[in-house]
Amino acid sequence: MKKIFYWSPHISKVATVKNVVNSAFSLKKFKKEKIDVSILDVMGEWTDHKDEFDLKSINYIKIPGFEISKLLPVSGYLISRIIYFIVLITKLFKLKKLIDKEKPNYLIMHLITIVPLLLLYLFSFDTKFILRISGLPKLTFFRIFFWKKISHKIYMVTCPSEQTKKDLIKSNIFPEEKLKIIYDPILEIKEIQRKLNYKIEKKLLNKKYFLNIGRLTKQKNQALLIDVFSKLIKNNNNLYLYIAGDGEKKKLLKKMIIDKQVQNNVFLLGYCENVFPLIKNSSAVISASLWEDPGAVMIEAAYCNKLVISSNCPNGPEEFLEYGKAGYLFKNDDSIDLENKINHFLNESENNKFEKAVISKKNSKRYSLFRHYQKLNQILV
Repeated sequence: MKKIFYWSPHISKVATVKNVVNSAFSLKKFKKEKIDVSILDVMGEWTDHKDEFDLKSINYIKIPGFEISKLLPVSGYLISRIIYFIVLITKLFKLKKLIDKEKPNYLIMHLITIVPLLLLYLFSFDTKFILRISGLPKLTFFRIFFWKKISHKIYMVTCPSEQTKKDLIKSNIFPEEKLKIIYDPILEIKEIQRKLNYKIEKKLLNKKYFLNIGRLTKQKNQALLIDVFSKLIKNNNNLYLYIAGDGEKKKLLKKMIIDKQVQNNVFLLGYCENVFPLIKNSSAVISASLWEDPGAVMIEAAYCNKLVISSNCPNGPEEFLEYGKAGYLFKNDDSIDLENKINHFLNESENNKFEKAVISKKNSKRYSLFRHYQKLNQILV
């Protein structure tokens, strides 16, 4: 029986968490022969998912050691660096011991990949190591040097978009034959259809609103949205922006809303467990991310027949939205172009909007669990 481990330590509810669970579940759901799939809990980050793992027949393996995930703040660059260091020094050889004992056929790495990659650099294993690169991280001297040193030992590198693959080819770090595009398993169709019918507060539905969903971080760039809406509202007081999410920029964004006097039009909703009713009732979904690949929110919105207005950031929105044929793209971090694209959306004919929505929904279906399984299964040979 094949044995597959997933490595993805995390301290906040990033989209990767859902993708890891869905990827593991897709193997259990669609693979005909029996397969042993496990998610490794490095620092207590997966304990809240045990019931879900049981329902989806995914194994939970706890790497021994002190659980630090519940003792630290869930956001911030400095915190993430501290976590990286702690995980590196406390889990490196414990992971080696686990691999030596369990002998998995594959180890699929998503986050804090320095730990398994350093092991692979120091030792030899029969286990095949698969590295998932989300977007293209900043290519520091250390990262380029280390990846090149280890590239011959890595079995495969998976990319969530064509653009990420192209960028990696240009970087000349990994052999091109090791780079494979595997779209993230974002769409659980039955689950989405169930969640779409949940009721939300009537006061939220009384307005025609644009919707932004994501962590309140520098990457998601909600400050740009607030700035642009503060200008649009001067000419049209019936425009509203809902921002669903939580994170380290919450206080700053709250202050910005007050300073720009848009409290009656821009609302921070906090973290929402089920965003699908919000998507369903929105005018459009807006993403101002500085980088994205292309992001779960965009895929889910498209599947729900909602148009997306997105920054043309690295490494996926342009590809998914087909250069504007399936949505609206504005220059990355450009407030004037975003304002123009929102006005374009407001003045666009319904026929044109419908045509864009049809294309984007078609594109969203490549992110289903089954499509992901098909591509992943091709390399698990």
